[in-house]
Amino acid sequence: MFTPADLKWSDVPSLPPGAKLAVIEGKMNNAAPFTVRLRFPADYKIPAHSHPAVERVTVLSGTFNMGVGDKLDTGKTMALGAGGLAIMQPKTNHFAWTKEETVVQLHGTGPWGITYVNPADDPRNK
Repeated sequence: MFTPADLKWSDVPSLPPGAKLAVIEGKMNNAAPFTVRLRFPADYKIPAHSHPAVERVTVLSGTFNMGVGDKLDTGKTMALGAGGLAIMQPKTNHFAWTKEETVVQLHGTGPWGITYVNPADDPRNK
């Protein structure tokens, strides 16, 4: 048991600067279940990308705007408020953005990864 104040937040090298990650359980690089929280600042954008496994997102606070496609298009998203859910199948290109600080909980089964549609969008390449 723990409270949100107990979470240890760190930077996320695979996402654009500003995102923070707190691991709740598991190791994302192992072939096992994991649960993490991601905190995004206001006006944050995640370019189009995919994952090798099913992604399950629950919005805890704020609004997480998600869309499906090969390029981030803020006009083609669905606004998910607190309690909203998204389930993305493996290798489905999708994108997201925030207008306000937003916290989501992500759970899945590793090994986890992120592949950007446009490699130039990958912060690990900079």
